[in-house]
Amino acid sequence: MDRPMALTIAGREFQSRLIVGTGKYKDVDETERAIDASGAEIVTVAIRRVDLHDRSSGSLMSLLGRKKSWTILPNTAGCFTADEAVRTLRLARELGIASFVKLEVIGDEDTLYPDNEQTLEAAKLLVKEGFTVLPYCIDDPIVCRKLEDAGCAAVMPLAAPIGSGLGIRNPHNLSIILERAKVPVIVDAGVGTASDAAIAMELGCDGVLMNTAIAHAKDPVTMAEAMREAVSAGRKAFVAGRMKTSRYANASSPTKGLIE
Repeated sequence: MDRPMALTIAGREFQSRLIVGTGKYKDVDETERAIDASGAEIVTVAIRRVDLHDRSSGSLMSLLGRKKSWTILPNTAGCFTADEAVRTLRLARELGIASFVKLEVIGDEDTLYPDNEQTLEAAKLLVKEGFTVLPYCIDDPIVCRKLEDAGCAAVMPLAAPIGSGLGIRNPHNLSIILERAKVPVIVDAGVGTASDAAIAMELGCDGVLMNTAIAHAKDPVTMAEAMREAVSAGRKAFVAGRMKTSRYANASSPTKGLIE
């Protein structure tokens, strides 16, 4: 089984398997320092929450324009219908931001869980229009299969509610999704600390997307470094293959040849 260290999405190769957001930081300078520390190559931006026309010094759009090494992943945070999401991403493409996009259609304001039907409807339209679609979805193997069948370049099941920091709540479902998916599986939402990211990667996930876990840490830059290291370590552990578990002890040193 080929288990490369690089992440490939729709034919594009990325050395980092960590994807980060740009929201919730105290200012643009902290945003830049944290993202640089994370080593992330893919950076997601909430199109509906940013002034796309503000390219002045110190603005987020100015920062994104300067960072040529970042691949911008526009997202549809704040959209509650397929129509809203599709129109938002069409606007992003017209402005020359990207056609490599994160689709997010929310179905509930309290949990921020996705609306599966609206997400699937939007995904089909966007794929037909030539977008490379990475959809945020519930950790449901059936939904993930339908999104993959619709032509999505990856599936992005949540680990826990957005911004909750609760960590990996359902490793069983993620394992089933991973067994069946033929596209990258990227955990999106719910990661709270480095160990959560490592667990996702040890399960075999192809990547982890996060924002709040870094931006709301007491020291975002140091947390970004921790996340970078956790994602890398988790991937290496998965590639190495963990030992089998046992109910009983197994001596670390051989018993043959013991001095009587």
